[in-house]
Amino acid sequence: MSRPDPSQAKLIQPNADNRYEVTAGDLPLSCPMPGMSLWNSHPRVYLPIEASGSAKCPYCGALYTLR
Repeated sequence: MSRPDPSQAKLIQPNADNRYEVTAGDLPLSCPMPGMSLWNSHPRVYLPIEASGSAKCPYCGALYTLR
C-alpha cells in the first residue's frame, strides 16, 4: 500500500482491515496512514517496522507488513 496521490479525493478507510502491506515509500510508518480518513480513527502513532519487517498498532491491532 503506497501513499495515495493527494489529488485523489477518495480516502482509505481506517481500521477497516486487520492487515496492510506497505513499502519503503510508506516510511516512516504511522497508523492511521496518511490518506486514511481520520474522523473515526485513533490518535496517530508511529510504528517501528524497519528492523523486523512487521509491526502491530497498539490502538487498533492492525498488522503492517513491509514488502
